[in-house]
This record gives sequence, structure tokens and C-alpha cells, in this order.
Amino acid sequence: MEEKTEQKTDQSSESEKNEFGEELAMPSILLIEDNPDDERLIRIMVREIWGDTVPFRHADRLGAGLTLIEEQKSDVILLDPGLPDSLGLESVEKFCRIVPEVPVIVLTGLDDERTGNEAVRKGAQDYLIKSQFDGRAFKKAIKYAIERKRWDRTREQLIRELQEALNKIKVLKGLVPICACCKNIRNDKGFWERIESYIRTHSDVEFTHSICPNCEKKYYSDLSDHQ
Repeated sequence: MEEKTEQKTDQSSESEKNEFGEELAMPSILLIEDNPDDERLIRIMVREIWGDTVPFRHADRLGAGLTLIEEQKSDVILLDPGLPDSLGLESVEKFCRIVPEVPVIVLTGLDDERTGNEAVRKGAQDYLIKSQFDGRAFKKAIKYAIERKRWDRTREQLIRELQEALNKIKVLKGLVPICACCKNIRNDKGFWERIESYIRTHSDVEFTHSICPNCEKKYYSDLSDHQ
């Protein structure tokens, strides 16, 4: 009995921090499972790991689960793709598209790694075979699913910011055909346009017009003499 208590304490302290030394809050869990026995076992496992105060909700249909997640987001979703109103892994993909910000762990009764791997390709963060995981594996799966989803969101945000930055950058490069006389430029469509119009289109430059001293003397000599 003492050995069991000590082991449970070790597992609990291991999950208190992530790999970056950050404190991990108690996760809120949504279980979407229609088998009463599986639901009861998972509920018991959740309480043994995190205690009776862990936010835990349950739905026995995919539609009911979507309603619950719309009412209040959870930190992780445990999803059985074999629900009566589910289309198997296609529903996993659809569910992950509807709630892309929440990590999904697929629960499968099939002892088939290919099914689990396919669920991950459909958007799930991980999968668990119901007959093969214990409390330690269950806790790690939830912990790392939440961490991976957080990093996915950070990476996607960074990609969006970089793309927006790249879209704002316009660089002139290569050979630009320019008329030796009027200085007009031939654009990509084969039309000739004024140099300032071409540069404005291919960069973020805006022009202001003025007269340089040489042109002032050449074209406005009377005005210069008057001044």
C-alpha cells in the first residue's frame, strides 16, 4: 500500500511542470464516449490522477459534444470516433476543423496502430487504445497533447505574421527595360509607363514632386532671374 502511494506521488510531481519548467494547471476535460463502462473507467482514472475537483464533462454523442464545446472550451477532448452519429475518422477530421484550438485525443477500441496514426493525420494530437493504457500513459498523453497544440498555435501565428510581413515587402530586382530617351519603363504586361508609376507599383515608395536647381535654370530661367 505504501509503495502504491509513493508511486502515485512521483507521477503527480512529474506532471506538475512541463519540459520548460512551467507550472501546469489542472486540465479541463471533455469526454465524448457512448460506452457507459468506458466512460465510468475514464472518469475514475481522471479523479485518481487530478482529484474530484478536475473540470470533467461528458457527452455520449458527437453533436452533444460540439454543443458543450461551444458553450465552454475545454483544455483537451477525448473522442471515440465510433459514436452512433459519427462517421469514424472522417468525423475526427471534421471535429478538429471545427475546434482547431483544442487538442483532440482519439480513443479507439481497435488494437490497430494504423487507425491511430490515421487519426493523427486527420488532425488529432494523439490516440489511445482503450485496453492498453493506464493512468501514467493517460496523464502523459493529455499533458503532451496540450503542449503540442500550444506549440502548433504559436507556430501558426508566427507563420501568419511572417507571411504578412513578406506581403508588405516589395523588392525591385532583375533587368528593367527603360527607354533611353523618355525614361519610361516597360512593365511585365509589355506596356510602357512612367518610371515613378512603375516604382510605386513595385515598392512601398511614394513620390513628391519638386524642381531641382538645374531644371529650374533650364525651364524657369525667367522666374530665377526675377527672384
